[in-house]
Amino acid sequence: MCLAIPVRIEKLIDEERALADIGGVRKEINIALVDDLQVGDYVILHVGYALNKLDPEEAAKTLALFEELGQLQAARDAALEGEAQS
Repeated sequence: MCLAIPVRIEKLIDEERALADIGGVRKEINIALVDDLQVGDYVILHVGYALNKLDPEEAAKTLALFEELGQLQAARDAALEGEAQS
């Protein structure tokens, strides 16, 4: 399964590279496929490449859903762990 995630551009390094915030982690990404990026823009990131710009509101919604899924997964894992101990 492949996953593309929204990330925020923190710093433009050069025409092909930028520093992005990925869930609190800063990582260098390739931005060669996206024109006219600025610090603060959101992009969809897949395997290290920015694919296209993303509206900030859509990015926020998607990131909130990922957070919710993470919380649901943590609750599920805790419940399964509790069943295993019973």
